Amino acid sequence: MPDNNYFVRYIPLMVQVVVAMALAAAMVTLSHLLGKHKWTRAKNTAYECGIEPTGDAQQRFSVKFYMVGMLFILFDVEAVFLYPWAVIARELKMFGFWEMLVYLGLVLVGFFYIWKKGILDWNKPERSDL
Repeated sequence: MPDNNYFVRYIPLMVQVVVAMALAAAMVTLSHLLGKHKWTRAKNTAYECGIEPTGDAQQRFSVKFYMVGMLFILFDVEAVFLYPWAVIARELKMFGFWEMLVYLGLVLVGFFYIWKKGILDWNKPERSDL
């Protein structure tokens, strides 16, 4: 038999979400209404850590930029797998040790492969195979 008060338990959560949304909307609205609206050239420029921006914002990035970004995420995710293993390493005994060595070996093979391919070296000029 279903519980008639099932959704009643979620009322405090709904109240909290509604209050948070109302507070955020009130802050944005009050900031827009009460804030100063003097636009200057300095306010409209892109902030680049104090460096004067040069060039076009629509410039093309090298493929190496994206490759390094994707590889950073990939190796971060692989490093995260070490944490659960470290927590239960004693329970896994030698089986877990050898399994982790195999895993780390595969990760290192991939790392040395991308290192030898030169993907991590941004100073090399790109080859044009024309």
